[in-house]
Parts: sequence; structure tokens; C-alpha cells
Amino acid sequence: MEKTEENIIEVKNLIKKFGNFTAVDNISFNVKKGEVFAFLGPNGAGKTTTIKILTTLLHPTSGNVIVNGFSPVTNQDKVRHSFGIVFQDPSLDDELTAYENMEFHAVLYGIKPNAIKDRITELLKLVELWDRRNDLVKTFSGGMKRRLEIARGLIHHPKILFLDEPTLGLDPQTRNFLWEYIKNMSKKEDMTVFLTTHYMEEADRIADRIAVIDNGKIIEIGPPGKLKKDTKSKTLEDAFLKLTGHNIREESASVKDHMRLHRRMWTRR
Repeated sequence: MEKTEENIIEVKNLIKKFGNFTAVDNISFNVKKGEVFAFLGPNGAGKTTTIKILTTLLHPTSGNVIVNGFSPVTNQDKVRHSFGIVFQDPSLDDELTAYENMEFHAVLYGIKPNAIKDRITELLKLVELWDRRNDLVKTFSGGMKRRLEIARGLIHHPKILFLDEPTLGLDPQTRNFLWEYIKNMSKKEDMTVFLTTHYMEEADRIADRIAVIDNGKIIEIGPPGKLKKDTKSKTLEDAFLKLTGHNIREESASVKDHMRLHRRMWTRR
């Protein structure tokens, strides 16, 4: 896919505080159109808070954020129509079929009724789930559910696909299979991918650029090769540990809180 220098995400001097605690501490970065951009950091580093601001779930304390030309604060609907999102925790309805899950999301996004069937057909074939379209999601494997969630996130032709730990808990073969789908769909849909992952080899292989965040601050940003070169590391994991340290971090946000905010975002539509 031909990359351009035009930014689809622009973040400048972003700060987010919760009382006296500063979760995001004056960060600035840009993401180019068509880029695969990885956002890496230990638990509690500020990744999730930043993504919630980009996806309209939280308001910043200060700073400027632009997503596809719109402010997530003042143009929430425009921003929400600009992106698809796949959380690390399943958000499909297990009691619906694959087709019904897709159809429900299409209605939420206001896709024209006469275009829904063709779009669902295209995407389910793309992720090789067309033959299982009428099966209940509760019968799907973890990898199949992830593929369905990605297809669902693409239903409205988003400019950006946010992937929050999309391969967490999957076996290596399924993870590799899934990333091939993501790369192919990014090219097919002419789409920017903004991802987080704890699997460093994935970020090294798929990302055009990586931002490493820790303690609310971006401490390094650049292509994977540059991060390894700057830290004199052979692997991205070694570079990451040199940049962030070896201390184990506690998770700062609960799964229930993450999903609650996701549901609230759509009930406001």
C-alpha cells in the first residue's frame, strides 16, 4: 500500500489527570495515513487512557487531539464513524449468529439497508467465515471469534482500525494467521492500523513505527529497527526492557471498566 505523509491522527501536548494522578503526561505524536502504528508500554503506562481519548471514551485534561480531521471532544460522532475497534476482551453476542452480529453492527453504524448484505458477504468471505455465517458465535473457536470481530470492525469502511491486544491468549499459529488477515485487510481497505500488543515479535514484524510509553510519557518513537539500534539491542523485546525497565507492573484498569465504557459509547449513539 502506498503510504503518504498526511497524518490521520495528531496528538499534541496531551495530558490526562485523574485527581492528583497524571495518567498521560504531555505526550505528542502523529500517525500517518495507511501506517501500521504500534503503541507499546507496560501495564499502567498510559496506553489504554490514550486510546480511550482517541476513541472518544475519555476527555483529555488538556492538549489537542485530531482523529481523521475531527476532535474527539467536539465531534464525537464524526470520530466514531472514522474508526473500527477490536478490544482484547470479546464483545460479540454469543447467542447470535456470525451474520446477525455483523448485521446488528451495520445497523448501529447507519449503513444503508440495501448495502448491508453485500458488505457482510464481502467481509465474511474475506475472513473465511462465510460458510459459518449462520452458526451461533458460541460454537466458534477463539481465533474465529477474533476474525469475526475484525470483520465487524470494518463494516463501515473505517479510516482507522484500533486493535487492543487482539491476539492475547491465542496460540502462535492462530496469531500469525490473524496478522496476515490484518495486513491484507489494511491494504484492501486502505486503512491505518493502531495496535497495542504484549507480543514484541508481532510489533517488530508488522509495525511501520512504534511508540513506547511509560509512566505517562513517550520515551521513544520510530521504526522497530531504529529502536533496536538506539538501544543496541538484538531484539525488540530487549529494546523495550532497556527503555522501560524490568519491574513487573500492575494492571491499572479492569476488564469490566473497559467493557462498560465500550457499551456506554454505543448506547449514547
